[in-house]
Amino acid sequence: MPRFQPLFKPTLWFLPAFLLLIALGVWQVHRLHWKLGLIAEVNHHLTATPISLARVLALPPDQAQYRRVTLTGHFLNGKESYAFATGSEGMPGYHVMTPFVAAGGAVVMVDRGFVPKEFRNPQTRKASLLEGLHRITGIWRTPSPANLFTPAPDLRQRIWYARDIVAMAAAVHVRLVAPMVLEADATPNPGGWPKGGQTVVDFPNNHLQYAITWFALAAGLLVIYLLYHRGQGRLRFS
Repeated sequence: MPRFQPLFKPTLWFLPAFLLLIALGVWQVHRLHWKLGLIAEVNHHLTATPISLARVLALPPDQAQYRRVTLTGHFLNGKESYAFATGSEGMPGYHVMTPFVAAGGAVVMVDRGFVPKEFRNPQTRKASLLEGLHRITGIWRTPSPANLFTPAPDLRQRIWYARDIVAMAAAVHVRLVAPMVLEADATPNPGGWPKGGQTVVDFPNNHLQYAITWFALAAGLLVIYLLYHRGQGRLRFS
């Protein structure tokens, strides 16, 4: 039978630290399950049948994210704005942000896709300026806001360094139905630009590694605690 006589001061230090490490590990396990659920939900939204504008607007914001939405209406090509970005190969360019008037008059900001710098000017891609009634499908997203380090926009050329779509719309005297952006799918545009299908889905999921780390630290601390007591003759196996 093992005989254990814990020392007061080491135990006073050990218990809070050990419980904290266990709590952090459990918290990461909960985060892992939450993240897996989120990824599954987003994947489902990205592959589900597109829904209407009225339906996506009726959803709570967290449930509307990454939904495929289909709109019918026309572009306000003369009110394009450009969000600075880099392409898939790291080349600088812009996302073409164009207000779209849907059936019923609701205006949605559409990210039509990426263009290299030499095609920012719409006169260099006249074929892409779709006129008349069109049906488009894209991914409904909350754009990342500007922060303290975001450069000020060039309002004269309508160049922005964050997809601040509410400010973009206000700058061209348009009022959006929601502070959301519809990221156009990969359906080719006439002339090849802009290139849609730019939605990036990236949810880092390191929670399992973090949980293992915290539990391993807890186990290591327990071993040190027990070995210390054994060295002091306070833990015996007999």
